[in-house]
Amino acid sequence: MRPHRPLVIAMSALDALLALAIGLAIPLLPLTVLWVTRFDNGLSWDVYYRASADIWLLGHGVDMRITLDPALAGSLGVAGADVPFVVTIAPLAFALITVLLGLRLGRRAVEAGTTYIGPTAAIVTFTALAVLVALSAIHPSVSPSPWQSLVLPSLIFSVGVIIGARGEIGRSGGRAQSVQRAVTTWVTGLPDVLRAFTRLSVHAGGIATALLVTSAAVALAVAILGNFSTEISLYEGLQGGVAGSLAITAIQLLFMPVFVVWAAAWLVGPGFAVGTGSSVSPMGSLLGPVPSLPILGALPATTLTIGFIGLIVPVVAGFIAGYAARGRSTSEFDFAGDRQRRLLRTLTPVGIGVVGGIFMGLVCWLGSGAAGPGRLADVGPNGLVVGGVFAIELIVGSALGMVAPRPRKRT
Repeated sequence: MRPHRPLVIAMSALDALLALAIGLAIPLLPLTVLWVTRFDNGLSWDVYYRASADIWLLGHGVDMRITLDPALAGSLGVAGADVPFVVTIAPLAFALITVLLGLRLGRRAVEAGTTYIGPTAAIVTFTALAVLVALSAIHPSVSPSPWQSLVLPSLIFSVGVIIGARGEIGRSGGRAQSVQRAVTTWVTGLPDVLRAFTRLSVHAGGIATALLVTSAAVALAVAILGNFSTEISLYEGLQGGVAGSLAITAIQLLFMPVFVVWAAAWLVGPGFAVGTGSSVSPMGSLLGPVPSLPILGALPATTLTIGFIGLIVPVVAGFIAGYAARGRSTSEFDFAGDRQRRLLRTLTPVGIGVVGGIFMGLVCWLGSGAAGPGRLADVGPNGLVVGGVFAIELIVGSALGMVAPRPRKRT
């Protein structure tokens, strides 16, 4: 039975509306509570709505051009605050939420029997709504980039929809199945050596990167708990009250993926910056004035004697990835002779390092940018440096994992 097209389009558009509304409501709800509790400050609700829209757009990679009032800029005491500046660092939690909601929508749309109509209607609706949000957020003080507002949110949502629909499209028959068959035929036409080596390198490099990011998340949680008293003091110094503290906490949670990226860059070695000229790494911390975010109270001390222990983590991640790749290489390289198999196993650590370095460089690029005027224009890790160092560490660790003795089976 063919699905009713108008109903499919309406349901897909509604799902896209809900996906956008959920993301926009995350900052809007605490800011609305702040508006209700601070009703006597003279600000109307539309100011808080525009702030929520700006945060949502920023979370999808849209750059924000900010022009502060001269009186406010002078009271901040930050160099460069009196001229327009751009904020580019993104709270990545919004992009992650949008991808997950798009993935669910794409899977449901294809399962309902709509190979193209449902996903297309959802993407078009989401794009139109994102443009409306961007238009409603335009203000002389804060204005999002027009072309990024049109492209980036819809692109992120489209990625989720396509990933969600991919598993079902190949079984839906018709043109979609023929396209997938053509792509599969092209991939299988590549040389066996290239396919096997790439597949093994991507698999092991992804394992190593995932292990590093997971370790960084654990290290960040330990740092937050270990500096809890300092963070509470920063909360008290802000004097935001219950509603203000709630809003600040929500903003920090949205930036939590960024902080995990910073922790991963710290474990790799090069670390990250919290302003031009600053550095936070296992070799020590060199900080100037930093924003009064309570979570920044978890930054490591100026000198950290045990900091170099963290450098073991990427090497261990590479060792585990290399050990796993060695076991997988038996089945991946079964087509090759003994000499060619030894050569491929020798080159595998290089492939793992290159793939892991590319992954880590992209992750660091997503977790860096400009966070404010003046010296805050440089915040986060350097993707090229961190990716290059991580690649070297993976090559060393995975090479050790490839040659490590495996346990013998007892008869």
